[in-house]
Order: sequence, then C-alpha cells, then structure tokens
Amino acid sequence: MPPPFLKPKRKPVDDKVKKRMFVRRKVCRFCADSSVRADYKEAGLLRHFISERGKMIPRRITGNCARHQRQVATAVQRARMIALMPFAVTGK
Repeated sequence: MPPPFLKPKRKPVDDKVKKRMFVRRKVCRFCADSSVRADYKEAGLLRHFISERGKMIPRRITGNCARHQRQVATAVQRARMIALMPFAVTGK
C-alpha cells in the first residue's frame, strides 16, 4: 500500500457525470434593435443601466457591446449634468 501522501486526492470524473449549465449569451439591446438609441433625453431607457444606488451597471451584466456601453455612459453623464438623472440616491 502506498504512503498516504502519494494517494490521489480526487477521483477521476467521467464526462457523463459532469454537467454544464447552459448560459444564454446576453445581446446588446442597441445592436439588436437599431431604432433604440442611447440618448440623454430618454431617462426612462437609461434607468435600465443604473443601479438603485445610482451607479452605472457594467457591460458584463447588462450585455451591451463596448461601443454602446460608451454611448450609454456618455448619455448618463449628460443626463446627470442637466438634472434628468440623479448623481446619487438620497434617502434613508
């Protein structure tokens, strides 16, 4: 019998036992529908890309492509400057 420190720590796993969950790829909302634009005047649309605390949600979560994420960021900044959106959420 081999010494305990030479024993393999894990048993080999069959491919049948491994299960991988299907993850749906997020699609950029602006690329999918060309009529939708990131405009600073549309605060309702921009609220989808802002958290409850007023922070911008990253593109890995929203699914935006890099180009449209930059446009969303610029639109949010402009909307904040003219007071269409808050910089920070005030409350409790």
